[in-house]
Amino acid sequence: MSEKITRRNFLKLTTAGAATAAIMTGCGPASRYVTREPYVKMPEYTYNGLSTYYATTCRECAAGCGIIVRTMQGRAIKVEGNPQNPINLGKTCARGQATLHGLYNPDRVENPVRQGRSAPQLSTAQVSWDEAIQTVSDALSKTNASEVAFLMGTAPDHLFDLVSDLTDAIGAPAPLRFSALSMFEARATLSKAAEDLLGQAGLPFFDISNADVVVSFGANFLETWLSPVAYTRGYAKMRRSRPRTRGYMVHFETQMSQTAAKADEWIPLLPGTEGLVALALGKLVAQLRGISAPRAFASVNVQQVVETSGVSMEQLTRVAELIAESHAPIAIPGGQALGQSNGLAAAEAILALNALVDNFGQPGGVSLSPLAPNAGAYHRPANAQEMSDLIAKMKSGKIKVLFIHGVNPLFELPQSFGFAEALHATPTVISFATFPDETALTSDYIFPDHHGLESWGYQRSQTGVMQSVLSGSQPVVAPNYNTRATADVFIEAARLAGGKLAQALPFADEVEFIQSKIENLIARTDGSFIAPEINAFSAYFQQHGGWWASSAESDSLSAANALGKSLNVSSAAASIGENEFFFLPFVSPTLGEAGANKPWLQELPDPTTTVMWNTWVAMNPETARELGIENDDVVRIVSEVGSVEASVYKYPAIHPNAVAMPFGQGHTAYGRFAAGRGANPTDVLAPSFNEAGDLAFAGMKVRIEKTGKQQPLSRLESRIGVYGEGMYEEK
Repeated sequence: MSEKITRRNFLKLTTAGAATAAIMTGCGPASRYVTREPYVKMPEYTYNGLSTYYATTCRECAAGCGIIVRTMQGRAIKVEGNPQNPINLGKTCARGQATLHGLYNPDRVENPVRQGRSAPQLSTAQVSWDEAIQTVSDALSKTNASEVAFLMGTAPDHLFDLVSDLTDAIGAPAPLRFSALSMFEARATLSKAAEDLLGQAGLPFFDISNADVVVSFGANFLETWLSPVAYTRGYAKMRRSRPRTRGYMVHFETQMSQTAAKADEWIPLLPGTEGLVALALGKLVAQLRGISAPRAFASVNVQQVVETSGVSMEQLTRVAELIAESHAPIAIPGGQALGQSNGLAAAEAILALNALVDNFGQPGGVSLSPLAPNAGAYHRPANAQEMSDLIAKMKSGKIKVLFIHGVNPLFELPQSFGFAEALHATPTVISFATFPDETALTSDYIFPDHHGLESWGYQRSQTGVMQSVLSGSQPVVAPNYNTRATADVFIEAARLAGGKLAQALPFADEVEFIQSKIENLIARTDGSFIAPEINAFSAYFQQHGGWWASSAESDSLSAANALGKSLNVSSAAASIGENEFFFLPFVSPTLGEAGANKPWLQELPDPTTTVMWNTWVAMNPETARELGIENDDVVRIVSEVGSVEASVYKYPAIHPNAVAMPFGQGHTAYGRFAAGRGANPTDVLAPSFNEAGDLAFAGMKVRIEKTGKQQPLSRLESRIGVYGEGMYEEK
């Protein structure tokens, strides 16, 4: 967007009236030629004192929420949800609001640099973009295709499509996508269970909004799980949409999360027994409805489940009665239930409970999420086993060039995977990081991508709504620094290399590539808009913030396979290690996986503990009393593979045999607001996988050691109000 043009020539770029109208609001394909300047150098189409609004997509996670960004005199000043986008219907989460703190972050990578693996600080050895593109071109053309690897985050999708086309053309391995969120959600396990019981791989959609009873097994859908804004909307509708009835929710989880705190009942249970509880509920529901228990539930011993899980018979019976008497019950398998050695069996057991109440494909039930409009198949993120396989290839010298975009594996993967050693064994590592994260600083080069609010692109909706949705992105401001779209870097590098590389990406720029991937939607008449040709369609695509089907899709799913399958769910209670306490890492509902460099999010109190700016260990007060531990005592959590230290927060709403720690802090880099704060709970996780290849992160057992140190936690709550500390002390 650096070419300067006059108003006359600008208007000549458009051919359709509709496209012209859209472009004049900053949308459409021709707007890539417009320089969006701050107020010191006003562009012609911006007026003093008036705001300009741009529809784009939030990239703080891969849910694909649409946002509207208000700009004033060329500067982005406020983010709100796009009311037309079916995923979020005008709503945003805190991380979406804080995306401006990423755009204006003082620690962004401002220029392409030759990093030279000189961690822990950003190199000052700047290179030109011509040199950077030549470096990428040489890495692609002078390396055997089988020795080139691409590791990418879960957003944006258009870049994943471009790299996939590139690897297909040259015969390189397909790009891997990974994020800590997908790891803690156990997405591979959920999609594999859907394939086994529903007949097709994909992410299920849980229609909470039309359910009257929700039974959640560790699904933190009000925080970070899958598509939290969409599921929060569904939950709100379940609670208040019917004038005389109010939906009821039961949440099974070892500790009380934010989602559990919003439930009518929180029932703590031993980690790894969620699948057993689901089978026991199924057997009891069958008895209450006067039917014979299907094969999936026939063999479970309910009394044994009570003894193993810690859930009382009274609690099981009460929940079973709620399910049996309701019209639209639904059961949801969450990350902590699936991130176990028995996670796949647990997922199948919980989905089978939905089959028992016959809600497959029904309002208030379970369906397969529709594919995005330009997707031919569901592409899940890589599971932990696939990441381990990539690391093994890197260590063995089979990977000569590694390109990394949108993911920080040195922070997001457990240390026990050995990614640091694998990086050392890889001759060339090129990062396209926007921020100086741990992985970027240990790369050979950093060629910084634009921030999401400076970028073109699209993001597929994987779940959260039964409409097919493709959210669109466009720049809302001019790039603040000397950054460049990674897609443009690859397109230009391929052109320089020539041959198969140039043939794979025969596009002038990123926008032309995006148009090639959405032009198949022009002929569709069942969407949010209709346009006669690609320029008009692109204009509407940016003006609306994407394209989506005008009505929800429905699928006909049979419950026969789920109920006829014999489900053997063994307890995962003694899975990893011989220590005393279960260790439960969970994604911070405020920071997510990559929010630690945003002070708005650091200052936002955790919903259940009100802790800010730090990491804590949640411990039951009775457990703390037995160990002689007080609030703010620093303890060492030790596993078979590592240790981590953090201050104790005595939390009564957690199982006495477990301790929990949020994921999101513990950076050694990533800018001034993130580095040196808190601890990373993945440091104690072992490379243990379930049957679907996901990390068994919730099955780790640890021991607790006192360090003799104390570090007070910054928290919003009154210690007197919560624990009565100091209430009776004399002044």
